[in-house]
Amino acid sequence: MSANSPKWVPPMARPVALHSLGWMLAANLVGVWLALALLWPAAGDALAPLTYGRWVPLHLDWQLYGWCALPLVGVLLGWFFDSQHPGAGRQARLALGAWSAALVLGGIGWLGGTTSGRLFLDWHGWTRPLLPAAMLVMWALLAVHLWGRWRRLPVAGRVGRAIVLAVLVAVPAVLYWSAGREVHPAVNPDSGGATGAALLGSTLGIVTIYLVLPAMLGLKRGDAAAGAREGRPRRMRAGGATLAFGVLGASWLVFAAIARGDASHHAPSQIAALALLLMWIPLLPAHWAGYVWPVETRPWRRAATVWWALLVASGWLTFLPGHSEALKFTHGLVAHAHLAMAGFVTSVNGMLVITLTGRAGPRGVFWLWQGGCAVTVAAMLALGGLEAGAVAELFRSEPWTQGLLELRLAGGAAMTVASLKWLAGFARA
Repeated sequence: MSANSPKWVPPMARPVALHSLGWMLAANLVGVWLALALLWPAAGDALAPLTYGRWVPLHLDWQLYGWCALPLVGVLLGWFFDSQHPGAGRQARLALGAWSAALVLGGIGWLGGTTSGRLFLDWHGWTRPLLPAAMLVMWALLAVHLWGRWRRLPVAGRVGRAIVLAVLVAVPAVLYWSAGREVHPAVNPDSGGATGAALLGSTLGIVTIYLVLPAMLGLKRGDAAAGAREGRPRRMRAGGATLAFGVLGASWLVFAAIARGDASHHAPSQIAALALLLMWIPLLPAHWAGYVWPVETRPWRRAATVWWALLVASGWLTFLPGHSEALKFTHGLVAHAHLAMAGFVTSVNGMLVITLTGRAGPRGVFWLWQGGCAVTVAAMLALGGLEAGAVAELFRSEPWTQGLLELRLAGGAAMTVASLKWLAGFARA
């Protein structure tokens, strides 16, 4: 364990890592199968009627609600739960088990064709209440632990947890409602994609969560020795946090002020509002740098900083008129999704898993994952940039398109091996 790890390592840390990495591996295996099916469509006949479209929801939703979400669930468990409670570990496993059971049953439903057909909101029919129910189980356990340790918490700790709990109680209902086919998000009428306001709001939500993560993890503010070497007194580091939250508040005010219905990416207000995210390219990593992280998180934090800069900058540039129309429904969108989830979010989750457990992944996992992700993003971005003018060549499986799809498969295979090695490392512990 790193000397810079938090003093507490909650008893639910290992189960969180196993569930998180288990879903990462499962989703990656499905992703490799999808990459194979794109290269050799006839291979899909071997699993008929489980066609390509039946497998896609598993890859997308297991990544989002499994790997991308569960490390954050681990942070919540560590922040709310009384780690000294004799049943803390068992109750954490109950919450994680309910969540994973929802994903298993959801996968069965999606393979059977029970799906809404909406990306990342495939919960439909009998699968629709599954994850909201698991969320309610987790919420109830968080509430019980908060009640049990209420008097022992400082006032700020009580208020912060009470606010988070009040917000979380609405999430299951919101997820259930938004999964309905009758609910239609705002649409950019000139590209068919998301509006600038929708992209701004969703990204600000991620920024808000990631700004409070260090405090929820129990990380200390600043490094006295580094601060002295860099000439950065404590009040300057505290000022950096104040600046970040001040900019966050101002950004949310802009979001509240702009049109949030159907709005074109030609509208100057949509372009300008989305450009606010460019400020967060330096602000978010700078905020993280104000805390003492375990030293093993350093490569993951550096990777997160790079992926974050590429994600925000490319997201704004490809939203601009002329670019959005060309890339929105091509493999360029696939590249951007991998940039976000396989690049940025996975790098942040690497930080979280290491901080929660006090353990880095096996040797080589970091470079195998990051290299595979870079290859996948580059191949899909190249294909997306070329396919609009060569649609026939894409469908004829010309050598150059097959070559880029083979690179995608190679990148996905590398990430899958990395996730297997990482999971195996925790399973053996």
